[in-house]
Amino acid sequence: MTARQELDPAAQLEALLDGRLPDARGRFGPWGGRYVPETLVPALDRLQAGVAAHLHAPEFQGCLGAELRDWVGRPTALTPAPRLSEAWGAEVWLKREDLAHTGAHKINNALGQAMLAKMLGAQRVVAETGAGQHGVASAAACARIGLPCLVYMGEIDCERQALNVERMRRLGAEVVPVTSGDRTLRAAIDEALRDWVSDPEGTYYLLGSVVGPHPYPYLVRELHAVIGREARSQVIERAGGLPDLVVACVGGGSNAIGLFHGFLGDPSVEILGIEAGGRGAGLGENAATISFGRPGVLHGTYSLLLSDDDGQIYETDSVSAGLDYPGVGPEHAFLHTIGRVRYEYAGDVDALNALDECCELEGILPALETAHAFAGAKRWARDNPGKRILLGLSGRGDKDMPTLARFPKGGAR
Repeated sequence: MTARQELDPAAQLEALLDGRLPDARGRFGPWGGRYVPETLVPALDRLQAGVAAHLHAPEFQGCLGAELRDWVGRPTALTPAPRLSEAWGAEVWLKREDLAHTGAHKINNALGQAMLAKMLGAQRVVAETGAGQHGVASAAACARIGLPCLVYMGEIDCERQALNVERMRRLGAEVVPVTSGDRTLRAAIDEALRDWVSDPEGTYYLLGSVVGPHPYPYLVRELHAVIGREARSQVIERAGGLPDLVVACVGGGSNAIGLFHGFLGDPSVEILGIEAGGRGAGLGENAATISFGRPGVLHGTYSLLLSDDDGQIYETDSVSAGLDYPGVGPEHAFLHTIGRVRYEYAGDVDALNALDECCELEGILPALETAHAFAGAKRWARDNPGKRILLGLSGRGDKDMPTLARFPKGGAR
């Protein structure tokens, strides 16, 4: 790749769509790669070889497709939102990942990786979780495949997502509360990585988002790309054409990258990612990594991070456990760099209000993560009246009831 191409957004997007990115080093332009202890290099090499050999092989895809259909419940619905459409002055459609088995998009990735882990001879699986949905999905997928599963979860997240902790245990997983560090998703990933380092041959690390060292960002994106493929086909069939806007919430960014990939090659479609704005714009007050972050290395990859001038990672703050992470997937950093996707943020109050509005007008309780996308989409609709919006509804909000109970209906306003 020439220096000119590195600075050419059109050439970079073409390389991504043609499958030339990530490159052999796991880089999306300047972002990505591997920054791991030497003991993990052989495990990552085995995983990369396994991904190359199996992920797109007809036999693996046939088995995965059958399980996604018969066990997960794909394709998930595309639902018109007529009352939201009237309220916003836009044509709103919802891609319903909340209707997938276990209640969120996370099951697509968890199932695919669990199947891959068994093919690679793993004896056990470790995973991390923030909001609990990836932990639940990993526990369910490992039960389905027949592998023992251990899930690390920050102590704070265990408290605010107690329902999902019990679900994981019922599904046969061991849940380990993490009391070190910030006691949220970042600390849970730290512990999962330590576990994996101690047994890189017998243990498979089932990473939950498009973060971490190569090949994880690519692998997780490929397993979630089914969301965008389905959504593009469905909206053309049901609405008669492409949307004007595709929007999703972004923490690590797995549901968003899966949805976005279906539309990256459509120049007429604007793509918008909404991060967690938390309580404000200061460091430590939000989890809006692309909006406020700077380059650095976290959890084995080079991406944008919330850090200070000395490179120290800041704790984050968000009403949503699933967006409460100080980094973002390297492919999102790349899409931001080349300008194909625009990233904004929505604060806690706006997200809570958007959640109430969706409940009242559509009879759907979205996850607090997704509520940020609703808030961002409503803001966009005000400036773009009459346009068609496709919103990725990444998960359902049952898990958030303990948090929502602290905010009486209308109390956020």
